[in-house]
Parts: sequence; structure tokens; C-alpha cells
Amino acid sequence: MSVLLAAALLAVVTLAGCSRRRERLVVLGLDGLDPDVVALLVSEGKLPNFERLSREGAAGRLVSVKPLLSPIVWTTIATGRKAIDHGITHFTVVDPSGEEVPITSRARRVRALWNIFSGEGRTVGLVGWWATWPVEAVNGVVVSDRTAYHFLSRQVPAGKEGAEGSVYPPALQPRIEKLIRRPSEVQATELATFVDVPVEELARPFDFQDDLSHFRWALATAETYKAIGLALLMENRPDLLMVYIEGTDSTSHLFGHLFRTEGLAGELAVQKKRYGRAVEAMYVWADRLVGDYLAAIEAGGGDATLAVLSDHGFALGVLPDDPSQTRDVRRVSEKEHRLEGVLYLHGKAIRKGVRLGAPSIYDVAPTLLALSGLLPSEEMPGRVLEEALVRVPSAKRVATWEKRDAGVSGREQKASAPSSETDRAMVDHLRNLGYLGGGSSKANRNTAALHLREGRYRDAAALFNQLVKDDPKDAASRAGLGTALSLIGRLPEALEQLDAALAIEPLNGSALYQRGVVLEKLGRREEAIAQHRVTLAYDAGHDSAKKALVRLTGAAEVRPLEGDAERRAAPKVEGARQLAQRGDYPGAMALLDEAARLAPRSVAVLQGQSNVAYLMGDRPRAIRALEKALELEPRNALFRKNLERLRRPAR
Repeated sequence: MSVLLAAALLAVVTLAGCSRRRERLVVLGLDGLDPDVVALLVSEGKLPNFERLSREGAAGRLVSVKPLLSPIVWTTIATGRKAIDHGITHFTVVDPSGEEVPITSRARRVRALWNIFSGEGRTVGLVGWWATWPVEAVNGVVVSDRTAYHFLSRQVPAGKEGAEGSVYPPALQPRIEKLIRRPSEVQATELATFVDVPVEELARPFDFQDDLSHFRWALATAETYKAIGLALLMENRPDLLMVYIEGTDSTSHLFGHLFRTEGLAGELAVQKKRYGRAVEAMYVWADRLVGDYLAAIEAGGGDATLAVLSDHGFALGVLPDDPSQTRDVRRVSEKEHRLEGVLYLHGKAIRKGVRLGAPSIYDVAPTLLALSGLLPSEEMPGRVLEEALVRVPSAKRVATWEKRDAGVSGREQKASAPSSETDRAMVDHLRNLGYLGGGSSKANRNTAALHLREGRYRDAAALFNQLVKDDPKDAASRAGLGTALSLIGRLPEALEQLDAALAIEPLNGSALYQRGVVLEKLGRREEAIAQHRVTLAYDAGHDSAKKALVRLTGAAEVRPLEGDAERRAAPKVEGARQLAQRGDYPGAMALLDEAARLAPRSVAVLQGQSNVAYLMGDRPRAIRALEKALELEPRNALFRKNLERLRRPAR
């Protein structure tokens, strides 16, 4: 008997015989896998297993819900419930000591699929899923999302850091640890498939701020969860197996700007040479993963349905419009996430060749329950994807799964103290992918924003108001409060809060735009037009401000306020931006110098010169250009903020 199976049977009361057996389910969650990129690589013959899933099963673009943050969306997928109900609203929370710590399973307020299955006597296996630490008691095995960080515990004195609550049943911990790959174990021959780096660089100490270290962690973690999931599939054969892989998303954050981009120069050309193949190679790795799980299912008799899905897509091969962001492009946060992910269903219970029409993340849990002969609850807003199923399930629903405690309830949790070393590593990982900024968690603001999205404006106003009371200098919460007050018609109070937000943070995009909205509602049309122009001056791509200006002015499109000289210089400024975007800083500066001769008082030219001078390492010239720009626009908050940054001593 295998070590995994033996431990599971010894520690868990298996109740599978208590209910009628239905289709077994294997769910592979591939974070950030983009449907357009999958389609492109399938067309080139590089993803044969995804092509097979589409040909032999049902497939569609899975429509996600904003905010496109992994803990929120994957918990929605696992529960079938809205974030406002399940309670997971960000990557982190602030603990009683004021420290930012990763979200835990304790924050989830409703039952997930593994709880429902356990309570109905079905066996489960759960690997790496977001917000599953500390582990819950289930009828099977849980390997939490903290497992891949435990290599860090080897770097601190024994007994100071542990993995309490990381694996259920606890007796399985030593055996699971044998399957954990550490970043240092990913060597040159394996890395050569993904990157081109000198072997001596592998000797650098591990650091999430180092791109090569970070990628080795992402690959090691993906291999770890893949191996554990396959072991559970082949040895334990659970009724429900859910395996989460983050590597596809992390690799896109690190190197997505290099995906099939051409004409790069300078430092970007160096990045492309080193890491240009990484994203495509990770998609090929994901295809092999799918193939391995298909083979394991077939070896076990082919009696399982395989679901492969992603929480959102990812805009790859995109360079920032503002060349000054080039150095930080890999820390793109959710800004490059796209609303559509992928969904594939494959197996004997699935109809072949079905094209799913815009399935929602809310539809996943009801469909998986139906495939297993269980009923969705009335609290789940999604539907069963009947068009994909060979047998149409019952249309009935249970009122709720929250108080159905037959067998193993699945909500008991092992009491355990958090591992501070692991907490710090997780926060460091998230911060270096751009998900976290500043020093405070956005979980409570996200909760208030979710109330706004659901049309619960008074509830949102109350939550934002409390956040402002807790921290009067929180500009984002004041902007949210202003928005909520505007939506319930308290316009003077809304304007007061938005003005307060902008006094704290003059570049707060939400407050800038909402101030224009409130001014329009108050009948102050000319002030609203001026405010929307200010918003666009700081964020030229703000679509809502553009639409508002078109509506208020009656113009066919929004044009910048510029004279003849600026219009003549504009093509050179745009050409310089495109060159800088691709790393050709000398070429960009040459074009900007030509533009400056045409329009010496153009703030757009001066801003471009400052940006490119900074990228070239000429900080004094960057400062001089911004100082001139501020002389022309002394109230420009963006210029003031950038000048403050440039004047700080270089680290």
C-alpha cells in the first residue's frame, strides 16, 4: 500500500460507502492561463493535450469577475458563491498586531466543495488551493497553499518555524515533504527549457526580488503540486481531486512583457535573450501536465471527469505606454489580467465537441456538484452547464449546504500559530509580483467595493466611513466613501470626501474621476469638464473620463489642449515613446531633442525627456526637465511627485 494512501486511510474515516458513487472529478486550476495564447499555441501544434480537450470534450472562455485577484476568484470557483458572501476579499489581511499577513482559510465564511463532498461521504484530495491554511478536517487529504514555502523552514533554527496546519491528516506531513521540490533543486539542465542564463547565476542566494530565484520557486512549486496531485489521483483515487498551479501566472508576471515582442533594444533586449522563452515554455509545461493527468485517469479506468480552468487571462507581449515604467513592468499586479480565462471539461460524462457560450466562474461549482450527483444550493448564483453533460441533471436545488453536517463536516480546523517566516515569504512573493503596495492590506476596502458592485450603496458607505474613521489619511477609503455617498445622492458630502482624498493623494485616479462625476451631478458642467481634463492629464488612458468629456462637450473625440508647435512636435514625441518602450533610449532622446526644438515649451516633450533621461541613468538631466515642466504647470501633481522621487538619494 502506498505511503499516501496508507496515511490517509489511517487518519481519516472514509465514508464513501455511505452514498451512491457518482462520476469522480479531477480539477486542474492553472492560474492566469490566457485563452488567446492557448488558441495561438494550439494552432501551432505546441499544445496537443489542450487540442485534445477541446476536440473530445467541452470548452469555452470562462468569464471571471473583478477584482481579478487569485484568492477571491479561486474561492468563488470552489464555493460557487460571491466574494461578498464567502469573505475572501484580498491576498492579505492585517492581524491584531498591525502586521500584513496572508489570507487564511479562517476568513472563508461558507463551505467549499471539499467540505460539501466530505459531508456527503465522498473522498477528497486538495492540493495547493488558495486560502486553505490552516487545513480543515476532511474525508481525505489536504495539502495547503503554504506547503511550497516550507523550504524556508530549513533556513531557521529547528523548532522556531514549522508547518503546523499545512497538511491533513497531520501524520501525512513527513511523506508530503519528500515530494516538495525546493528552488535550489531546479538545476541548469531543467532551466534550459525556459531561460538562457549562465550556470554561475544559480549559486545566488534565494531572493524573491531576484527574477531567476523567483522563477525557480514558481517552477519548483508547480512541479511539487503536480507530483502530489498525481500521487493522490493514482493511489487514493478520491471522488474529488482539486490541484492548483500558480506557475503559469507567476511566469507571466515576471516575463510576460517579453512574449513574442520584437525590436527590443538595450536592457529589454538583454531581458529578451535571457527570459524571452519562459512564458511559452510554461504553457507547454502546462500542456504536459494536462497530458500526465489524462494518462493517469485513463490508467485508472477512465472513470473521472477532468476539468481544466483558469481564473482569468493575461495580456502577454504588452509593454507599458509610459516608458518610465519599463524597469517595473514585471511588477504589473492585476493590471494586465484579462477577464476571460479557460474552461475545459473532458470525460465519459461530457459531450464531445461542445463550445460553451461564456460560462461564468459561478457556474463551475454547480456543474461539478451535478456531475457528482449532488445538488447545487439556491445560494449559488451560477447554473449547471447542462449543454456539456451527457445526462441532464435534476433541476432541483437544496436551500443551503451550510448546515448539512452528515459525516465529516469539514469545517473543523487545526488550531495553529502562523509561521512568521512563511508569512513573510508569501508577502514578499506577492509584493514582487506587484499585488501588494504600500504597507496596508486592501481586504477591507475590497469588501466595501464589493458592496458597491452589488448595488449595496449604503452598506458600502458605512464600511468606507468606518475605514476613514480608523485611518483619516487613507485616501483610497475617502475616495470610496465619496463614490458611495454620490450614489446615494449625498453630493456635497461626496465632494468633501473626494477633495479630502485628493489633498492626501493628488494622483488618486478614482477620486479625480469621481470628482468630475459629482460636479456634473451638481450641475457644474464647466467645472466637470475641467476636472475630467485633469484626470486625463494624469491618466491618458482613462476611458470613463474620455467618454464623459465627449458627452459633456459634444465633441466626436477627446483631443489634448495644445498649440500649433505642440501638434508639430507630437509625432516625434510619440515616436520617442515607442522607441523608449522597446529599450532604445538613445534613439528616443534624439527624437525628443528634435521635438524640443519645435516646441520648447511643451510639457509633453519635457516629461518625455525626464523619463528617458532617468532610464539612461542621467538623473540630473531628468530633474532639470521636470523642473522646467513644473515652471509651465506649477499645479501638476504628477510632476511634483516624480520630482520628489528623483531628488531622493539613490539607494
